[in-house]
Amino acid sequence: MKRYSAVIDIGSNTMRLVIYSHENYSRIQEVENVKIVARLRAYLDDDKRLTGEGQFILLDTLKSFQKVIDTYDIDHSFCAATAAIRQAKNHEEIEEKVKKETGMTMKVLSEEEEAYYGYLAVVNSTSVEEGFTIDIGGGSTEITYFKNRKLVFSHSFPFGSLTLMEFFDADKPSTKQVKRARTYIFDHLEELEWIKEKNIPIIGIGGSARNMVEIDQTFKDYPLAGLHEYEMFDTDIAHISEHLTTLNRKEREKIEGLSKDRADSILPAMQVFYCLYDLTEASSFVLSRKGLRDGLLYEQLTNEGEEHLYENVLDNSLNDLIEEYELSSMQVTYAKEMTRKLFEALVSQGASPYLTSKDWAMVERACMVYNLGSYIDSESSSQHSFYLLANRTIDGLMHVDRLKLALLASFKSKSVFKQFIRPYKNWFLKSERKKLQTLGSIIKLTYALDSTKRRIISDIDITVKKDVVRIRCFCTDDSKPEMYQAEKQKKHLEKALKMPIRISFQNQ
Repeated sequence: MKRYSAVIDIGSNTMRLVIYSHENYSRIQEVENVKIVARLRAYLDDDKRLTGEGQFILLDTLKSFQKVIDTYDIDHSFCAATAAIRQAKNHEEIEEKVKKETGMTMKVLSEEEEAYYGYLAVVNSTSVEEGFTIDIGGGSTEITYFKNRKLVFSHSFPFGSLTLMEFFDADKPSTKQVKRARTYIFDHLEELEWIKEKNIPIIGIGGSARNMVEIDQTFKDYPLAGLHEYEMFDTDIAHISEHLTTLNRKEREKIEGLSKDRADSILPAMQVFYCLYDLTEASSFVLSRKGLRDGLLYEQLTNEGEEHLYENVLDNSLNDLIEEYELSSMQVTYAKEMTRKLFEALVSQGASPYLTSKDWAMVERACMVYNLGSYIDSESSSQHSFYLLANRTIDGLMHVDRLKLALLASFKSKSVFKQFIRPYKNWFLKSERKKLQTLGSIIKLTYALDSTKRRIISDIDITVKKDVVRIRCFCTDDSKPEMYQAEKQKKHLEKALKMPIRISFQNQ
């Protein structure tokens, strides 16, 4: 049964309402995402009080959000405010007004809470074990360091993409202005001893990080869909920063991937990313589409006293796919065990120079979602399987690993494999392409051994001698359909291994 939760995020730059659907606290999906560029920070007066005009914008936007919320049967709702309201000296008065005029309870998050929820979203939606998170808001910047998925340090700086705009002209920045901004940012970042020279990933959260990634994908004519867990490096950040600083605002507004309302604030945000990457000597910059709002939701959906961390992010994602595309969990478990036996025998007996025992994790994932495209159309299931997996966000998988999963889980033949991998050919060495083709044909064969989904093969024995692979299948029932499919499909593995395969079936 679907349940709905609403989260309102009141930031310094934007206000956003997100409504999520979920089933038994899993398969969380966004069903509404409403954004208003309120720029509340601009309505803080010299005494750091939110002006009457700013309060009107806040209340009017919340009332608009409430009308959207009222169209759903909401199970949980949460309204959180960050730096602009936190820094307003009259925030208690504002909280009372919000309660009186909208009925909402607005929680003003502390700096520590804001950093924590961002961290929680990242560790529950990626497989990164150790890293930094950075969330650049309009009026503050939160940085955390986590190790073994546990929060170790966090800090909130009282500057953000809007406050740092004071370093830049409204139109086109100069080299001197960029240098001054970076010096200011470096001076603040260096106060944190725990961020220096870690050589671990930086995970970016929020609109500035998202826009930077969208620009990078546009520059590279990136062929895969999706932003979550997209990876960039220092040269990419430097290239985008240098390009943006050569343009005036009108020119920046025309850049594909950059929101018009961030055409000015992207410049200071880029300098923060640049400085943090340099100071930490990061291994890469990874985008997380999940942030503060998702962290709040994860906490809401956890029973009191329970651990807020998912045990295994990727397994959760794959199990959600199994449910969504109505795959048989019993067949998946059976196919995984059959595949494991064949895979381990081929590796241990040296059947292929391309395979190693470390490849099993990749094969196991593909077994879980193999041929899921048959849910849409059995005749073109391979094409659907590849497209769905390659272009869908899968929490816990970087983009290249998502592509590998798609190639294995959609494997049909060498020619179709070549067709699918063609746009991404330069992503892999020749040996890696050979490996993926071999692994795909292993999965294809083991699924053929259960073509009727009766699980009649109780065990298999594999030997590799004199350049021949012999597979003995021990059956509990008539095996003619499985025998036919196995003989038909073994040719793909024979081509990959460059040796014949002899399959025999015997009843127990």
